[in-house]
Amino acid sequence: MQDKFLSVSKEDMRRRGWKELDIILITGDAYVDHPSFGAAVIGRVLEGSGFRVGIIAQPDWRTVEAFRTLGRPRLFFGITSGNVDSMVAHYTANKRPRQEDDYSPGSTPGLRPDRTLIVYANRVREAFRDVPIVLGGIEASMRRLAHYDYWDNSVRRSILLDARGDILIYGMGETPITEIACRLHEGSDIRSLNNIRGTVVVRKSCDFLQDYVLIPSCEEVKNDAGRFNKAFLLICGEQNPFTAKPLVQEHGDRYVIHFPPALPLSTAQLDRVYELPYAGEAHPVYARHGGVKALETVRFSLISHRGCCGECSFCSLYFHQGRIVQSRSPESVIREAAKLSARKDFRGTITDIGGPTANLYGASCRLWREQGYCTKRSCLTPHKCKNLTLDYWKSITLYRSIRSLPGVNHVFIASGFRYDLLGDDSAQEYLEELCMFHISGRMKVAPEHVVDTVLRAMNKPPVEVYEKFVKKFNEINKTLEQKCFLVNYFISAHPGATLHDALHLSRYLIKKRMHPEQVQDFIPLPMTVSGCMYHTGVHPLTGDTVYVPKRFTERKMQRALTQYRNPAHKSLLDRAARELRAAPAARKVLNRPASKAAGLLKK
Repeated sequence: MQDKFLSVSKEDMRRRGWKELDIILITGDAYVDHPSFGAAVIGRVLEGSGFRVGIIAQPDWRTVEAFRTLGRPRLFFGITSGNVDSMVAHYTANKRPRQEDDYSPGSTPGLRPDRTLIVYANRVREAFRDVPIVLGGIEASMRRLAHYDYWDNSVRRSILLDARGDILIYGMGETPITEIACRLHEGSDIRSLNNIRGTVVVRKSCDFLQDYVLIPSCEEVKNDAGRFNKAFLLICGEQNPFTAKPLVQEHGDRYVIHFPPALPLSTAQLDRVYELPYAGEAHPVYARHGGVKALETVRFSLISHRGCCGECSFCSLYFHQGRIVQSRSPESVIREAAKLSARKDFRGTITDIGGPTANLYGASCRLWREQGYCTKRSCLTPHKCKNLTLDYWKSITLYRSIRSLPGVNHVFIASGFRYDLLGDDSAQEYLEELCMFHISGRMKVAPEHVVDTVLRAMNKPPVEVYEKFVKKFNEINKTLEQKCFLVNYFISAHPGATLHDALHLSRYLIKKRMHPEQVQDFIPLPMTVSGCMYHTGVHPLTGDTVYVPKRFTERKMQRALTQYRNPAHKSLLDRAARELRAAPAARKVLNRPASKAAGLLKK
């Protein structure tokens, strides 16, 4: 059974007749050979290109020997912290240690270090001083240039320097990792790998570049909020893979050089990536620990597309997967669904078919394949661009085909939806199909807030757009035998949100009899628009001054107002009332026990 997986031990290598590996991947996650896990995808892509690949998952970073278990790779070590930035994986928005890590066996916390990428890479340098190191994954991607770090509350330099890596891959790395492997295999020196799309390198000179954009240096952005936002604005302007120029940022006496993003994968290329021979399981070594929880929600799911043109300010997708939506062919998704339904452990339910945004499958724009995307307007805000085509019939026919497969009883769509694309008549049939067949009782949408100034800071549509969708959803729901419900996601304490705005949100929720369970305390992620606003107090794309709730107490009060029914928030609600000096009616709502707040509407 273990031969279904990439090699994780010398014994695995012996069974395959290998004396050495070409490439060793090191990951901060447990090894799950499923296409939802980045290390597995990269490993299978490299294997499919003819390379001998091994994987070291969650090595004990306290000893260098853990990094020598598979020997010395012929070409390079590829290092990732895993599917989540290690600091996000370890700490809450209030900087408290998390009690569980779903990407570790048995959800055990602490099996990877803080700043995993840096620690692993430096351990590899101890173990094998001159073996090339390639950095990748979300932590590398979002920290590829000088960036604000919430946990240090300071600007940190490119992670490529701290990790002492040779080259960094950002974004979805299948194309650049393959090019790096092939060029090293052909005898190139790691220090000569310039102009590979989707990579970042450090050089002593940038004279070899003919046309590039020089952004404010690490030292400048560290000490000047205005220069920080200027750098971010320039970085944003060079993310279109069809038009981007290299970016250069000085770090002391060296230059961090950011080459243009990798080109989007074609449908055929994306099909190949997701139809590689994944085991679809966690490595059996984890069975005695209770498995890996992160697999359970995706074990019987299908990835249909990647990329998101939504550009939410707080989201990393714009800088990681990009704005251009890339979709698999229906035939490929159906083949994978048929393979999934034939598994012995399949119980009849496909839990998800989706991507970052479920209802963007098949989305297209006439510009995407030749020019990329528009630089002067968003695809979805303040309203959908006329050039963006949503092929809902493609989704409907795909869902129907998979529903008809032998052994498939249910096909659910668990990925989130862009509600602003579902309120028009053009989405009527699609929404009806979802509610009748593909919602497991609950449909996930993310209004995030209801105050328009806050929504603009988030780059989300006005609350009226959400209410239009809810009206449409309720109309369809009246015709259903089995009712569906909305799960609404909100973010508390986002830049631009004052305590008065949180009170407005609370009153809105009480009026609508909404009791949100899914509330995300805002975390300023590196290289996001919201992260810039949090750090500088200025919107980097507009230059507008933005209020930023930074006090932990205020952040907690904003969350308490959003979850006003929770009795545990009573003292925070009382404090919010005092700080707001609320009007008598508002004071009554805020000072009553949280569990009674909703009942006030009936009086």
